[in-house]
Amino acid sequence: MKTRAQAIRVLVHRFERALADTLFALLLLGCVVAAGWLVARHDRIWDWTQSESHRLTRESRAILERLEAPLRLTVFADPQTPLARMIGQLLERYAHEYPELEIRYLDPRRFPEQAREAEVSLQGQILLEYRGRRETLAEVGERSISAAIARLIRPRHAWVAIIEGHGERAIAGERDTDLGRLGRELLELGLIARPLDLATTSAVPDNTRLVVLSQPRLPPFPGEIEALIDFLDRGGHLLWLMDPGPPSGLEPLLEHLGLAALPGQVVDPEAERLGFGTTAVAVIDDYAPHPLTEGLTAPALLPGALAFETQVAPGWALATYLTSRAESWNETGTLSGPLTRDEVIGERAGPLPVVLALTRTLPESEREQRLVVVGDGDFLSNAQFGLQGNRALGLALLRWLSEGEDLPELPPPPTAAEPLELDERHRTLIGLGALVLLPGVFLIGGLGMRWSRWRGR
Repeated sequence: MKTRAQAIRVLVHRFERALADTLFALLLLGCVVAAGWLVARHDRIWDWTQSESHRLTRESRAILERLEAPLRLTVFADPQTPLARMIGQLLERYAHEYPELEIRYLDPRRFPEQAREAEVSLQGQILLEYRGRRETLAEVGERSISAAIARLIRPRHAWVAIIEGHGERAIAGERDTDLGRLGRELLELGLIARPLDLATTSAVPDNTRLVVLSQPRLPPFPGEIEALIDFLDRGGHLLWLMDPGPPSGLEPLLEHLGLAALPGQVVDPEAERLGFGTTAVAVIDDYAPHPLTEGLTAPALLPGALAFETQVAPGWALATYLTSRAESWNETGTLSGPLTRDEVIGERAGPLPVVLALTRTLPESEREQRLVVVGDGDFLSNAQFGLQGNRALGLALLRWLSEGEDLPELPPPPTAAEPLELDERHRTLIGLGALVLLPGVFLIGGLGMRWSRWRGR
C-alpha cells in the first residue's frame, strides 16, 4: 500500500510537465509585462546603424550643448496630420538630446493670429524661441533646425563684405563662377554677408568684420584700393581669392602685403586620376597641424591655381600655408599635350604654397589681425564648392578668419542613402542561407531534441 508521500510524488510526477509549462508561461508573461512597464517609463534609444541615421549628428549635439536656457519650438501644423507626425519624429531626436526642449503644435487654420505673428505662410513651418530671440523656418530638416538654433545662441552677428562692382564673383549669384552657395553657408552660420561696391562708398564700413575679395574683371579705381588698404590698416580681416593672370589693378595691394606670385599655374598629374580631365588643378591633401587646418582630411581641389613665394611684408608673419602635392609644378607654357617640368624657364617642383595665412598683432589693441590669400577662387564657386574637401576648406578659412565669433560647425547637407547593391555571389550566399542553412539548423535541432527525449524514456 502506498504511503501519502509516495502518492504525492506520483501526483507531482504525473503533472510535472504541465506544471513546468505553466510556470514557463507565467514567467514569460511576467517578463513581457515588466519589459512593457520599463519601456513606458524609461525612454532609451540605441541606434546601431552604421551611419547613425536615427540619431542627431555630432554637429547638432554640439550645438545643443551650447544652450543655457529652455528652447521652445512651435510647429504650425495639425498634430493629427502625417506632416506633423513626420516633423515630430525629427524633433523627438532633439528632445532626447536636450530635455529642456518644449515642443507644441498649433494648427494655423485654428490660430491664424499666432501664425501671422510668426510670419507663417505654410503648413509645417517651425517657430524657434530662445531667450527672447525668435526665428521662423521655411525649411524643415536637421541642418536648418540646428543652424537656426546656432544663430539664436549668438546674440550678435558679424558683417562680411564681399567686394563687387568690377566683375568679381557675386555672393548671391547662381552662375557656376559665382559664390552663391558660399553665401548661403555664411547665412546659415549667422554671418551677415552683403555685397560692397567701393565705387559708391568711400570706405569699408567700421562694423565689417571680414572682407572677401575675388579677382575683378575690370581694374578697380585707385580710391577703391586705398579703401581696402585703409581697412587693413584699421585691423580688418581679409580673404583674398586670386586667379591666374594679371592682378587687374590689385598690384598696390600685393605690394602692400609684400606678396609675390609664381608665374604660370599649378599642374598636378594626380588631378586626372581624380577625374578632373586636366592636370591644371592644385591638389591639397596634406594639412600641416595648425588651428586653421583642424579637422581637415579630405583633399581640396583648386582648378587653375596660382602658387606663391613664402614672403610677406614687414610687420606681417606667415602663420601657415597649404601646398600642392610634391608631384606638381608651376607650368608656364600652354596647357595642351603631355606636360613636363622645365626648370630652366623657372618652373619649380612641388610642393608649392597655394594658400597663405598671414597674421600680425595690432599695436593699439594687441588683437591679432588675420589674412588669407588663396591662389584660386574657383574652389569656392558654385560649380566646385561641393567637390571633395573644397567646402570644408572654405569653411575652415572663414572660421579661422572669424576669430572670436565662435562659429558653429553645422551638420553636412543631407545626401541620398547609398543603395545596397549585391553581386551574384552575395545573392547566392543569402539564398542558400535562407533556404538551406537556416531550415537545416532548425531540422537538425528538432531531430536532436526528439532523439534526446527518446533516449530519456
